[in-house]
Amino acid sequence: MSASFVVEAELRSDLGKGASRRLRHEEKFPAVVYGAGKEPQSLTVDHKKFLHNLENEAFYSHILTLNVGGDEQQVVLKDLQRHPAKIAVMHADFMRVSATEKLHMHVPLHFINADACPGAKEGGLVTHNMSDVEVACLPKDLPEFLEVDLSTLELDHSLHMSDITVPAGVEIVELSHGEGHDQPIAACHVTRGAQEDEEEEAEASPEAAAEGGEEPAAE
Repeated sequence: MSASFVVEAELRSDLGKGASRRLRHEEKFPAVVYGAGKEPQSLTVDHKKFLHNLENEAFYSHILTLNVGGDEQQVVLKDLQRHPAKIAVMHADFMRVSATEKLHMHVPLHFINADACPGAKEGGLVTHNMSDVEVACLPKDLPEFLEVDLSTLELDHSLHMSDITVPAGVEIVELSHGEGHDQPIAACHVTRGAQEDEEEEAEASPEAAAEGGEEPAAE
């Protein structure tokens, strides 16, 4: 993992809706950290700094260092509540990680070579069925993203979860459920508009008229 993130936080003893509102007036927001057999801790996090971290895609699928008054804990971001109308974080849940226990995390998919795939060269449009997948792995093996190579995608074909190359120690959770769970992740098809254009061109061509048995009008 190339990026490194530190989230600064303070312990919070003043709880309740009123206390949360006061925090937001101070450009802070409430959070909680739990897991790894330890007691949950209520926290206060700086809003501006946290928003800056959220701009980085890797932040959502990364082992973070949570610094609570000098006590550093390794965590992942498990839940995030945003304001429905404003660019604002209302609450965050962090989960402590253990080096010996597997994590279940959603990691983004990065699609490459879409323009080079055979289907696109034949006029097809590549579409993505999903933007991330859930993986299970030890914290040390957690990938920032999984790469999907579209270079072999044919027209009117799909790629599935089983076509994703995952690093050693990483498992795609959905595939562990057995047959019937190998979901499509990308496909290449001619768009409906392009199909209609081709049909109109074929109908308007002289060859199509001849094949249809039409005879030229007598002079």
